[in-house]
Amino acid sequence: MGNVFKGSGQHLDLSNGGTEVFIDVLMLAVSDLAEAEWDYRFAALLTLQDQNVMGRGAVGFDLGDIVWGASTLERARSKDFVLRPVELALRRHRWSELGYDPPLARGHLLQFETMVKSFVPPADGTQLGEGFPSPQERAVASCTRHRILSALPHWEGCFLCNRPNLS
Repeated sequence: MGNVFKGSGQHLDLSNGGTEVFIDVLMLAVSDLAEAEWDYRFAALLTLQDQNVMGRGAVGFDLGDIVWGASTLERARSKDFVLRPVELALRRHRWSELGYDPPLARGHLLQFETMVKSFVPPADGTQLGEGFPSPQERAVASCTRHRILSALPHWEGCFLCNRPNLS
């Protein structure tokens, strides 16, 4: 079973392991770049992709379900925020903290970047925002041990804390 990330008529189909790596490298970058409320809402969306909490093969999202903003300026800023962590992750930002080398992550990030760049958020503000965390659900808690945003109070710790002990 796998997970699907959609947008612009494109699909990023990932295995469970591929999803874990994809979200891990994005969360490392998002955690260091988030500044505005919308950024923390997007971070919360990413935390909800943690399969160790949500279940294997049960995650993924559609760019069309994200609330990008009411104005042209808000939508452009939101889209820019999604692309900035992708670009940072492509530079292997904090990957040494993963404890493994993610050889396929670059390809997944490039495919996601293409999806986001070609995605045009609805200009009339009709996006439903299904599954996109509300301002009250934004990821404002950071794991003190790993400095990664987490989905508190839904579960304790970040994705590194929730990772099963592999030793």
